[in-house]
Amino acid sequence: MPEKIESADKVGSVSTHRYEQIVAELRKIVEAQSRGQFTIGDYALEIEPMRDPRAQDRGEELFTVKASLFRLAEDIGLSYYSVRTARWTSSRWPAEHRQASVSFTVHRILASIENEQERFAAILNPPAKRGRWTPDEANRRVGHQVQRPVTAQEKVSAIHTLAKDEEVAAVVTGDLLRRPTVVAQVRTEDRVSAVHTLVEDENVAAAVTGDLLKRPTVVAQVRQEDRVRAVEELTRDEHVAATVTTGLLRRPAVAFKAMSDDTARHQVNHAQVERGRQAREHFEETSPVAPAVKRIDRTVEFLDLITACHAFVAACGRVVPGLRDRQLGEDERVIIHENIARVRATLDWIETAVDTGKVDVDGELARLLQGE
Repeated sequence: MPEKIESADKVGSVSTHRYEQIVAELRKIVEAQSRGQFTIGDYALEIEPMRDPRAQDRGEELFTVKASLFRLAEDIGLSYYSVRTARWTSSRWPAEHRQASVSFTVHRILASIENEQERFAAILNPPAKRGRWTPDEANRRVGHQVQRPVTAQEKVSAIHTLAKDEEVAAVVTGDLLRRPTVVAQVRTEDRVSAVHTLVEDENVAAAVTGDLLKRPTVVAQVRQEDRVRAVEELTRDEHVAATVTTGLLRRPAVAFKAMSDDTARHQVNHAQVERGRQAREHFEETSPVAPAVKRIDRTVEFLDLITACHAFVAACGRVVPGLRDRQLGEDERVIIHENIARVRATLDWIETAVDTGKVDVDGELARLLQGE
């Protein structure tokens, strides 16, 4: 009756002792196969020696390298790839540097080490953990993907390989994003990149943006320049912009800061003048008492003009004496002369309006009045 073997002492369906016997036998076979592979490679090298990849093929040659190796492969019943690989591997391992105890597969993997001395030294120094080379250890040595990933990086590389297909990658990504513990470990820049990709559709982007803007804690973390840009984009519609601006200008601190900007203040003043002009035109067109009021307006305009002239003369009377014995700089003189030119042009305009009633402003005068 056969002896019962404990599962802990078995490998597969055989005992540990029997397994070791099988391994010893197979190693002999692998050594023989390796010698056979190197023999094929050596003969292929004899038929077609390795060439400098930068060299041009000679026109007088009867066969190209591929044609020769393909013919050899067919004549011995192997694939072209097998013959080509054996030839290349043999070229990387001169006979004196081949190791009988190391498989041809390991020789082929380590053959990708470019430096010869490094390559020949590597095969003599297998990983200490196992004491001998395996295909996976050889792949780790040269930086290739392993068949049985162990480290986190190796597993990541394996997943990337399996997910090269776009549909597979999409399914895997969707599954992973449903795991909060996984999402929590994703780097911030990768999350941002993923969100950008997911919201490439304008409708999706609009919906997501709307939801995010309802979260004060999110808005609080947005950079100031991005907030400004967002407000500008959101207020492109004139009605929306007017509503938002009205609400903001009701806040004293905001209104004060806004009016500190010369352009903004000028636009507000211009808007007030324009609003008054439109109201006046509407009044003149619709009110039955407009003619009488218009006569009063002319008197008011006369008084306003006299007041403006008086204010200008009085201001100059106060300021100019202060220039006594003071030498202005070149830049200061240029600025004052420019303003004097504007004053002269304005006075000419006043004289024309008073004498002729024409208040039209030509292009040159308009540029002077605007400081251009």
